[in-house]
Amino acid sequence: MRPALERAGLDGWMVRLFDTIEEQNLLWLTALSHECEVAFGGALVDLVPSYTTLLVVFDPLQLTPCEVRQQLGKILVKLKPAETSAEGELHELPTWYDASVGPDLERVAELSGMTTKAVIEAHSCQEYRVFALGFSPGFAFMGLLDEALKCPRLDTPRSKVPAGSVAIAGRQTAAYPAATPGGWNLIGRTNARLFDRNRTGFSLLKVGDRVRFVGVSRAGFEEQGGDVTPVKDEASS
Repeated sequence: MRPALERAGLDGWMVRLFDTIEEQNLLWLTALSHECEVAFGGALVDLVPSYTTLLVVFDPLQLTPCEVRQQLGKILVKLKPAETSAEGELHELPTWYDASVGPDLERVAELSGMTTKAVIEAHSCQEYRVFALGFSPGFAFMGLLDEALKCPRLDTPRSKVPAGSVAIAGRQTAAYPAATPGGWNLIGRTNARLFDRNRTGFSLLKVGDRVRFVGVSRAGFEEQGGDVTPVKDEASS
């Protein structure tokens, strides 16, 4: 690990810890977040973790960029990863895997050399970590996906991906909290409410949380209030 500090405007520093995406990165980023909270206290405005970086946003009326940089340097010299036993909350998301709501299911199967059933089993049998939140409110970037399911984004993104759509791209997986444009491969749909303005914190998933996609039948999905409206597909390649 060779940390690098990059300016991010007048009130932020981007701390780059790694160059590659690995699950153990989260232990270091969690530890760094904690140390920043302790060191900066009320001068800390926000912390935005990602797969390999942590954005530190501070109040420039309380601290200068130079002071923050110096403090970050001191933290990084002594930084140790968080305890492996410190695990985030586990969420099980009921998911209906079907080509009608996951029109890229067969594409993923073809690219991976697997059957659609094997793709579903491989995706649903694994536990994922939430590495970052972004793109849209409540959108959680999760990984790491089984290497066999690694799949590139669509050449042409869809103009509208239905809320709840479960998707994969590269070695990441996610579920769309709301209907938005998107270029990930859709393989199913969950009925979980991923973003709720009436919920404390708004987002169901937080960085560090663990997620399992639990396969359910169409009947079970409908019983739980799931939307079975087929995806109105567009040209995706």
